Amino acid sequence: MKLYYAPGTCSLAALIAAEEAGLALTLVPVDIRATPHQLADGTDFRAINAKGYVPALELDDGDLLTEGVAILQYIGGECSERSTLDHYRQIEWLTFVGTELHKSFSPWLFHPEYGEQAAAVATARIADRFTYLDQHLQNSDYLLGSKFCGADAYCFAIARWAPGKGINLAEWPNLSAYLDRVQARPAVAAALSHHG
Repeated sequence: MKLYYAPGTCSLAALIAAEEAGLALTLVPVDIRATPHQLADGTDFRAINAKGYVPALELDDGDLLTEGVAILQYIGGECSERSTLDHYRQIEWLTFVGTELHKSFSPWLFHPEYGEQAAAVATARIADRFTYLDQHLQNSDYLLGSKFCGADAYCFAIARWAPGKGINLAEWPNLSAYLDRVQARPAVAAALSHHG
């Protein structure tokens, strides 16, 4: 399988999940700073993924998955059988991270042209979501208790953007400890070294 990725993006979550599952992926970097986004050989990335963003996972049979939540579940991000409540709790967390955290960072904090007011609104929204996460993690090692799942990989990939955007994580000690715990996992260290 091929993972189309860009360093510093949410595609890190898919790589973490693959490392956790022991899956070897061929990594294909995408230059997301180029317009249009390009592969190393100059190919327009939209020829691979018409949506134009990472991650994208090309399966061995040539099929393509393009949404992070679907990719995380496909490559082993699930930590329970589909019939259990944990399965649906993970979907709940994947949705929270995708819609409440990821989309709060992007595009407002990555595009200064939207102005200081948009950045202030996004920062306040993220702080509110981080407070919710911090309270949840008060008595829990991971989002689903003691089990590391794809939702944790996604949360880690997104929450680690905070310091680079001027959000001091010291206000959320449980979230900070959680991020340290996740980063200490061997699969996460391996994914970070591959991802850049």
